[in-house]
Amino acid sequence: MNSEKNIFYRQIFKLIFPIVIQNLLSAAVHSVDVVMLTKVGQSSLAAVSLAAQYANILFMVYFGVGTGVTLLGAQYWGKNDIKAIELVEGIALRFSVCMGIVMFLLTLTIPELMMKLFTSDPELITVGGTYLKYVGFSYFCWSITEVYMATLRSVERVSIVTVLSSAAIVWNIILNAVLIFGLFGFPKMGAAGAALATSISRGIQLILCFGVSFASKNVKIRLSYIFKRNKILFRDFLTMVVPAMVNDMAWGTAFSMYSVILGHISTDIVAANSVVGVVRNFAMVLCFAIASATTIWLGKYIGMGDLKKAEKDGARLLNMTVVAGAIGGVLILISTYPVVRYYKLNSDMTEQAIKYLTCMLLINVIYIMGGAVNTTLIAGIFRAGGDTKFGLICDTIDMWGYAVPLGFIAAFVLKLPPLVVYLLLCTDEFVKWPWVFKRYRSKKWVNNITKDYEA
Repeated sequence: MNSEKNIFYRQIFKLIFPIVIQNLLSAAVHSVDVVMLTKVGQSSLAAVSLAAQYANILFMVYFGVGTGVTLLGAQYWGKNDIKAIELVEGIALRFSVCMGIVMFLLTLTIPELMMKLFTSDPELITVGGTYLKYVGFSYFCWSITEVYMATLRSVERVSIVTVLSSAAIVWNIILNAVLIFGLFGFPKMGAAGAALATSISRGIQLILCFGVSFASKNVKIRLSYIFKRNKILFRDFLTMVVPAMVNDMAWGTAFSMYSVILGHISTDIVAANSVVGVVRNFAMVLCFAIASATTIWLGKYIGMGDLKKAEKDGARLLNMTVVAGAIGGVLILISTYPVVRYYKLNSDMTEQAIKYLTCMLLINVIYIMGGAVNTTLIAGIFRAGGDTKFGLICDTIDMWGYAVPLGFIAAFVLKLPPLVVYLLLCTDEFVKWPWVFKRYRSKKWVNNITKDYEA
């Protein structure tokens, strides 16, 4: 028994470690953006923070599509059916590329109108609109790279995904410094430079993905598969993947509404929230990695038909998440003083923004546990068995029926202090725990969804 347990932990950490590195680098590039833009000014920081909500929404769309590819792909990987995996990839690209093109066109044509959804401050609208205009191309590149990397994850090639992500992130950091501050003779572009750096780095990542695809013996980027029809796989995609995608969209747009609420309260709390987001992302790195690995690991064994193994390992992964959430909370607590001191001494953040930052970090010491557990259960364990509808229903009711209305009432009807509004918004993850744990214990999520199909 101990030997089997040790083998599990050794193998799962081999899967988790590259994802942790990838998540760390992703969190690092966002933190670099925040640090560099802090040097430019609080208005640029706040404007980019608000404009980036569109990227957050798009991330949820792509993450939903990618998770669907991973959950279907992992089960077919357990069945050793590469053709089915590539067909699923083609179906996913059909959705993501259309979304990427639409967002790219919107950022080119109505960027300032897009900013008005989040703020009424003229300066933030102007700066954020310029940012969106330059960052739009990255949304299109992202639509292809995210699906292909999800496909690679489904067949446990997570190390290659880490290399692809790392290359884009390193280029992003370098180009950020060059274009934001105008190094080496380049023009000083400020917030627009951060956006352009993102677009260029995403373009480089897309080129590298095509390079990996060309060299790969299987799991290639087959754009022609966008137009291939397969009724069985398409039906599975619609019934299991679309709920996951809509779930992430509903959650992501609702979470962005938090920024709408805070953005109409004060610039100070928006600036503080942008820093808090960076710290929380670092603290959540291990939690997100466990959730991603969970879909791959459990999906493979469910696809093999070993449902008992999936149930047992699901419990182990949930326990790992609780530990990871506790570690993340401690990391936020330890980092609160140095983070606050750094921004107090090295930025033009107001005294009020610094006060908000301190309190919001302390709130996140607890908040992180709710997010960690729910992410692993809803986006990891449940999705591994094709149980995506529960997450859609649960998150939609929780976010749109509870958290967002509560935030609007607290901010604009009761006119409560900004920190109280923020605290109330942070109850969203814990409200759904009773239903989420009940679903987990029911074992209704354990389903083998692979089928024989006609290619």
